Amino acid sequence: MSASIMIIDDSVTVREQIVSILETSQLFAHYYEAEDGLEGIKKLLSTPADVILCDLEMPRIDGFKFLSMLKVRPELQNIPVIILTGMDDRERKLKGLEQGASDYIIKPFDHEELIARVKVHLKLKILQDELKRSNDLLIKISNTDHLTGLFNRRYMMDILDKEVQRSVRKGGSLSLLMLDIDHFKRVNDGFGHLQGDVVLQKIALQLLKELRSYDYSARYGGEEFVAILPDSSLQEAILAADRIRLAVQNITFSSPLADLHLSVSIGVANFPWEKNLSIDAFIKMADDALYRAKANGRNRVEFHDPDTP
Repeated sequence: MSASIMIIDDSVTVREQIVSILETSQLFAHYYEAEDGLEGIKKLLSTPADVILCDLEMPRIDGFKFLSMLKVRPELQNIPVIILTGMDDRERKLKGLEQGASDYIIKPFDHEELIARVKVHLKLKILQDELKRSNDLLIKISNTDHLTGLFNRRYMMDILDKEVQRSVRKGGSLSLLMLDIDHFKRVNDGFGHLQGDVVLQKIALQLLKELRSYDYSARYGGEEFVAILPDSSLQEAILAADRIRLAVQNITFSSPLADLHLSVSIGVANFPWEKNLSIDAFIKMADDALYRAKANGRNRVEFHDPDTP
């Protein structure tokens, strides 16, 4: 197991004793040490631990201050902290628990009790991490198109709503691309739907390659895709769209699609934040531009003219 523990105590002897005791339990692969809360925080920011043992009485930053510092670091808030105290003081123990500690041990501590308490909190931390991973996976699945791995239409609408609000609030630029694969029906009819899925996956991968890391791409439906480009002017979005169009032309396939040559039509729109336009109207601007691209011969980029009513 690759679990780790951070031991924070100003006494080298105490730290060595704790490490010696816990090594017999084989609960941890890594042991980190700090002589006070400040050093502990610094080390945890670079090497997070699964369990923290922290003394209350320390120079510079004591255990109570350390607990308060953990609260403001989201990445450290879920690590269980077992406080160590040499005084069986009910008020101090309660204060520690109220400030976020998970448990406490009174020094000098019983070896078996130390192992037992640490083991319980390590197990809870592992279960907590597994639950978080499962929840993150469920969220990802619910937001993702299963075939292409891009965002699905529902989540795309949520993103677009947030980006439109941000654009209106800050007066920033926001662009939208609507992309459609030309003559995609011929692919399904000529090669079958399984090969059609291969084409959709290739297009999705190419879209991700051509977009910036903070852009969003989604499968809008069928052979239609959407890209949301925050902080992108109309001219920048047109250039991005044409870059995507040219990249798609260069996509190659293996047999039985070796002779297939793809092209896409793309509509581009820039959100006129000063006009307080609805999201549906914004999408229609890009969709209308896409319709013109297909009507004007396909394999081209058309854009919504902001001066058009």
